[in-house]
Amino acid sequence: MSEKALNDIGIVGMNMFEVRGHGRQGGIQLVGRAGTYQVNMLPKIQINIVLNKRNLDAAVEAILKSGLHWRDGRMALFFVTPVEDVIRVRTRERGPEAMMYPGDIDEKKDR
Repeated sequence: MSEKALNDIGIVGMNMFEVRGHGRQGGIQLVGRAGTYQVNMLPKIQINIVLNKRNLDAAVEAILKSGLHWRDGRMALFFVTPVEDVIRVRTRERGPEAMMYPGDIDEKKDR
């Protein structure tokens, strides 16, 4: 996924984690000097982006248009889940204001 595609529309914050898991493929079989063995938990990348519901469609479209590539050239799927609340600890802001940054997607839409 192109981080630039998200930055271009004003998505300025995200987290990325290296995780292990598998989907329908169930893993892969590897052949080495010691023989054949099954690896079920494959390396994956998890990216978290938290944004207002009103920006969801723009972010989804940017992700889809970006080519959906990471490591092996493809991204299997992504999830959209609701976030009940957000709190910026430093300022104690809550809700949408806590997620706003100078130059972000909300500021760009207000212009």
